[in-house]
Amino acid sequence: MSLITAIPAADSAAALAHFEASFRYETDCWDVHDAISGGQQDFVLLDVRGTEKYATGHVPGALDLAHRKIIGAKLAEFPADTLFVVYCAGPHCNGAARAAVRLARLGRPVKLMSGGITGWLDEGFALATATNGRDNPSAAL
Repeated sequence: MSLITAIPAADSAAALAHFEASFRYETDCWDVHDAISGGQQDFVLLDVRGTEKYATGHVPGALDLAHRKIIGAKLAEFPADTLFVVYCAGPHCNGAARAAVRLARLGRPVKLMSGGITGWLDEGFALATATNGRDNPSAAL
């Protein structure tokens, strides 16, 4: 018996419920890219790594808001039902999960972009860079 089968898999109904529910909490880099490039960005994308890392390269259209700086006042310009999608460095980083917790505590809808910058680059997508960490004047919150 391997470590894989030592604990039995969930039954199909439980597995279905689990995996279907996961889409309520996460999205992936491909879907984010598709929405942005197709002109269907109906969410606010937050790079939660910090301004210095944001400046070296970020997902195009993402706003710079470090997870430690997520407070109600910074989100006041967005309607209460705005969906925020958060990302950090990658699967080795829990900054996006920390950001998701902060947003959820503020009563904001949130999803995590699994893979973060690492996943974005693995998919072959380009990063935006800009002087002073901004690719547009309103990129930082």
